[in-house]
Amino acid sequence: MSTNSQSLKPGEKILFTVAGVFVVFAVIAFIIMQFVIAKSDKPLFEVKTHDNFSVEGKKGSQLFRVHGCTTCHRALLEGTNMGRTADLDGIGSRRTAAWLYAFLKDPVTNYGSETMDHRPGQRSAAYVAKLPKEELHAIAVFLSELKSDQGSSSSPVPPKGDSPFIDSMAKTWAPKEWQKKYPDIRDKQQPASPANAGASK
Repeated sequence: MSTNSQSLKPGEKILFTVAGVFVVFAVIAFIIMQFVIAKSDKPLFEVKTHDNFSVEGKKGSQLFRVHGCTTCHRALLEGTNMGRTADLDGIGSRRTAAWLYAFLKDPVTNYGSETMDHRPGQRSAAYVAKLPKEELHAIAVFLSELKSDQGSSSSPVPPKGDSPFIDSMAKTWAPKEWQKKYPDIRDKQQPASPANAGASK
């Protein structure tokens, strides 16, 4: 019984060699990057969010970790990327404490549709809605105090200053009367206030 074994052609050998070199370099680069991140005192990327925690916000921050919210979400550079809205840094610039409290208490009703992470079922965060109201309120206040800086990806206000792309788009598509009628929101500074305290227990 004979086996037909074919050797690789010269072109195939070169292709596999080049691909192997790329993989080795990628692994080495990843290891070096992780080492640099672990040893560096400065963040790898510029932090474009801030917080100014109230007493209840600090309590909510602790509860956020104690109840395992960091299993699916990330806040203050802690947690994972597993949830659909995983990164919650800056969410306080998009949602009020009242909205966040209502969502945590009854996700489906307040979100407007079934949620992937907070619906009933195995490995879900449905248990969050059953937490004591005081704890839910503290977590909501904590999240509402995670603010975006102007120009960050989670901010409703674009970066301050001139932007060739934005300027060219406005010049091309916006009627001239709009430029006189509407102010440039890039000149608007976002308030760095602490929490929206409008949530009712």
